[in-house]
Amino acid sequence: MKYQLLSTLTKSSGALDNTIFAISGPIMAQKATIYKVELSVSDMDRNYYETHNLTVAKHPSETDERLMLRIVAFALNAHEKLEFSKGISTDDEPDIWQKSLSGELELWVALGLPSEKIIRQSCGKANEVIIYCYGGRTAETWWEKIKNSTTRFNNLQVISFSEKDTSELAKQASRSMKLHVSIQDGDVMVSIDESIVYVTPVKWKSSK
Repeated sequence: MKYQLLSTLTKSSGALDNTIFAISGPIMAQKATIYKVELSVSDMDRNYYETHNLTVAKHPSETDERLMLRIVAFALNAHEKLEFSKGISTDDEPDIWQKSLSGELELWVALGLPSEKIIRQSCGKANEVIIYCYGGRTAETWWEKIKNSTTRFNNLQVISFSEKDTSELAKQASRSMKLHVSIQDGDVMVSIDESIVYVTPVKWKSSK
């Protein structure tokens, strides 16, 4: 079955435009769903206080849980040069990255449960790599299987989110959101309109 790329991914203010793939013959289009997010970050651990106006493209296969965790991951690493990449639509890029002015990959942020091969390749490409994993028992099983092979990667962090936390975040997803993320002593409070979700990232592996 042949696929034709009808429009390309572009970046604008850290956001991705729609990508449409059509199947030859009868047209069947897959569009990214666009979310407008006003993200205010108060990170007392890093002394970072800024507001980011984000246009976030949600891939057709992406869940609300993953989308919201992606936004929280952005907040945890917020920086003027941080941006969303193609992410879930390609294996060659992380979900979020930060590049220097010369194009050097300073930070590679990925969500999910990547293979040892992908982790090795990521650690070879970027100065710092952070994996945010989730999925409860599935994530724990993945980590038990892979953790011994990651000890040699000094630039790798692995951080876990509980099913309870990510499920609560997913319930707050909407096409237009104002989020205020407060970070202190590793604890995260996400305020979305009238709702507050407390998130506790658990560090499974630290970088050296």
